[in-house]
Amino acid sequence: MSNQNDTFKNLIAHCKEYGFVFQSSEIYDGLSATYDYGPYGVELKNNLKEYWWKSMVQMNDNIVGLDAAIFMHPKTWKASGHVDAFNDPLIDNKDSKKRYRADQLIEGVMEKLENKMNKEVTKAKKRFGESFDEVQFRATNQRVLNNQKKHEAIRVRLAAAMTNEDMADLKNMIEELGVACPESGSKNWTEVRQFNLMFNTQLGAIAGEGGKIYLRPETAQGIFVNFLNVQKSTRQSLPFGIAQIGKAFRNEIVARQFIFRMREFEQMEMQFFVKPGTDLEWYENWKAKRLAWHKALHPASKLRYHDHDNLAHYANAAVDIEFQFPFGFRELEGIHSRTDFDLKAHQELSGKKIQFFDPATKESYVPFVVETSIGCDRMFLATMANALEKEEIVGGNGKTSTRMVLKLHPAIAPVKCTVFPLKSNNPELVAKAKEVLNDLRFSVNAQYDDTGSIGKLYRRQDAIGTPYCVTVDFQTLEDNTVTIRERDSMKQERVPMDQVEKIVREKTDMRLLLS
Repeated sequence: MSNQNDTFKNLIAHCKEYGFVFQSSEIYDGLSATYDYGPYGVELKNNLKEYWWKSMVQMNDNIVGLDAAIFMHPKTWKASGHVDAFNDPLIDNKDSKKRYRADQLIEGVMEKLENKMNKEVTKAKKRFGESFDEVQFRATNQRVLNNQKKHEAIRVRLAAAMTNEDMADLKNMIEELGVACPESGSKNWTEVRQFNLMFNTQLGAIAGEGGKIYLRPETAQGIFVNFLNVQKSTRQSLPFGIAQIGKAFRNEIVARQFIFRMREFEQMEMQFFVKPGTDLEWYENWKAKRLAWHKALHPASKLRYHDHDNLAHYANAAVDIEFQFPFGFRELEGIHSRTDFDLKAHQELSGKKIQFFDPATKESYVPFVVETSIGCDRMFLATMANALEKEEIVGGNGKTSTRMVLKLHPAIAPVKCTVFPLKSNNPELVAKAKEVLNDLRFSVNAQYDDTGSIGKLYRRQDAIGTPYCVTVDFQTLEDNTVTIRERDSMKQERVPMDQVEKIVREKTDMRLLLS
């Protein structure tokens, strides 16, 4: 666990030092659970959004885009159930005065049991070596089986308590499991109570409840209320999807783990409208598609499905794609079969007919919906966690040194190529380097740097994930060739100066990911 904590701390420090993520309002000691994306962070985030948008909208004939407003009529959130049911179970520790989510405290106990089981497996692997059969060991080892039994009992009871909104049983579980406040070690808890996660504000000059509106807690409702506008204006037939990237806001009780859980975050969502009765078939289809999308960036061993134990009121099936963050497997993307709940609820409260007329069958009906929803910030964190490596390298003099390298896929790297002159005080070399840079800028995000020795410049570019570096040297003045260096292998080759743009453009093309 300490290794995981160290890895995560190093990642957070790297994000700040190299201009990826900063604490918001840091000069005023920051604002809890809000962060700003720095110069390289905003480039990486935009590239991830482009990868999602192109694969979701550009590569599909029957998916179109939308950008709905953050502010919506307050009745939207009444119809969706957020006003009455968008709650988390809140508990306070009387001694430390710290506030927690009751379900997360219980999940912490389950995580400790998982760690105990994994520890037993790790020890057995070392003992038995290549002959070790993990599946058989987990099925026969008594310590693992005992912990598995405890884990399963807690999981089932927690799911039931959350589904039934049984606050009393959540409190009972916390007491029975001996859960202590992580801050103080105290077990002196308040009762568990519901806490609504929506931020509210006032519209214009209207005071009181009449002018009360909400910051949207999800982007999906902007899609549902625009269903007919989009369907008619783009002449779509079922099945078809509406995709959107946008900010959402949740007043999280415990926002933690850096940008994993924030109060202001960005979602990439697609709602796919289908004929009733075909929803579960499409749900399985999108499950597979979305996992394949993630596998283009992340190793399969760091991804897994996790079926929901307690379904939301609108869903008949739900699964998370989880990623192995430095602090364990956590949700990265959710795929939900939302039935016709949302469209029917808006139809009923608005009094407006929200249905699709099927010209083939001559019938009108409310479509069912399959949702794919991914947190852009979580995707950013997963990408950084997967890419950051500490490597030992042997120099030409035989000495060993280390480098921090961000092995991002070239298509999403913040900077695609950086150009160096061998000597920054040589006007001819600088002029040639600027010539290469200006040629690159038409195609990719490139930069120029001459603020240190070539070795130090390489290290900085490795740390921000730049896949290619070009050095203009004295041979360039003779034959117009330059050295191009590849980040991961550190191999260098000489290429004609006028070929650099083509080489970098082709090797960093988004098509390499999309295909």
